[in-house]
Amino acid sequence: MKNQSRRSFLKHTGIISAGFIGLQSLVASSFLSCAASPRIGGDVKYGPLLDDPLGVLKLPEGFSYKVIAQQGDIMNDGFLHPGAPDGMATFAGPDGKVLIVRNHELTPNGFSPFGKENEKLGEVSKEKFYDYGNGEIPGIGGTTTLVFNEDTQELEQASLSLIGTIRNCAGGPTPWGTWITCEEFFCNAERGLEQEHGYCFEVPATDQIGLADPVPLKAMGKFNHEAVCVDPKTSIVYLTEDQHEGLFYRFIPDVKGDLKQGGKLQALVLPKSIGRDTRNWPDKENDFPLNQSVEVSWMDLEDINPVEDDLRIRGYADGAARFARGEGIWFGDNELYFACTSGGQNKGGQVFRYVPGADETAGGTLELYLEPNDTKLLKSCDNLTVAPWGDLMICEDDPHPFLVGVTTDGELYNFAENVGHASEFAGGVFSPSGKTYFVNIQKPGLTLAIQGPWQVES
Repeated sequence: MKNQSRRSFLKHTGIISAGFIGLQSLVASSFLSCAASPRIGGDVKYGPLLDDPLGVLKLPEGFSYKVIAQQGDIMNDGFLHPGAPDGMATFAGPDGKVLIVRNHELTPNGFSPFGKENEKLGEVSKEKFYDYGNGEIPGIGGTTTLVFNEDTQELEQASLSLIGTIRNCAGGPTPWGTWITCEEFFCNAERGLEQEHGYCFEVPATDQIGLADPVPLKAMGKFNHEAVCVDPKTSIVYLTEDQHEGLFYRFIPDVKGDLKQGGKLQALVLPKSIGRDTRNWPDKENDFPLNQSVEVSWMDLEDINPVEDDLRIRGYADGAARFARGEGIWFGDNELYFACTSGGQNKGGQVFRYVPGADETAGGTLELYLEPNDTKLLKSCDNLTVAPWGDLMICEDDPHPFLVGVTTDGELYNFAENVGHASEFAGGVFSPSGKTYFVNIQKPGLTLAIQGPWQVES
């Protein structure tokens, strides 16, 4: 990439490679505060966090971490580990290996897999890029796929698996063994770009080195996508939107397991008695109730691939509910959880729980599960996952972040502390066996594997 073209692109679009750093602290749930639990604010479940001799990550006794990938290292396909690792998912690979598909939240000025000046760009066929940017400002976001040996704790293979997109923030795994990666970016084909952006893409989880065909899933809408999760019973895809006035979406595919065949995009609707704003901001008239299941419905959306970034605005005007920066989402046991980073009285964050109805005609229920009010407990919640034993594990998007667990009883605990880099945690996910937790420290471009005595009594 030529430097002038890169600077020109950034000047006109106003985007940055590191993504949004959480500026507000998350506040603790009044439900949790009322519980008056002696565990609140401590590292109770696994014990206190111990100093790390290497000065990177504090963990409880019995746990250890290993850096398995770092930006700039050479991968097996000859390219560099890209920067800004973000959302991830794991899949069972051959011979007991773990496949990890990893997002990279990169704009064209980020840490490129092709070198500082994209000198390796010509080693990839133009047809394999979603957006080649006329060779001047190619999209360098996308995904990498890692093969990890859980027994030896060694990374055995790494390679690019999708290229040509912009700001791949989070996404989600599918029951049929693929990863849906999301662009947290909205742009038309202009200012040197060849394609429109704001889409989801599907990437197969495989140990075979090679690039997935970059096919945008346009029926899932064009907007600032953050993350997705899939109901394994119905194949319905739920989607979050990283905007302060975003919607909560679901996509009903025409063909289960084949998202490329199209489908119907909908937005969540609240009953009139509740109102349409879930954010609980102090300047709003209504408050969304804590820890109360509310029956919801869904409405169809029109013009889902707009020229202007207004799908959420039109949806709200037509009756859809409004959410504050929907981010991480994960499907658990017949329910899903999603984080809203700037929701709550202090605009610090919320975690919602949604229980789907029996089929696509049923609305399901929505609950405001957490709205914290103490930054010692939780701040700037972002990516989250459900552990095999039911705990939530939440990544904080903060210059001094923690990994925060939530037990099935609703009690919070600190599991890990980033003491080495002023950068968010991202993409936390467990291996299929539950033995290893993988997480990224985004700014230095590190991917870590954490092992230890996970399943202890709460």
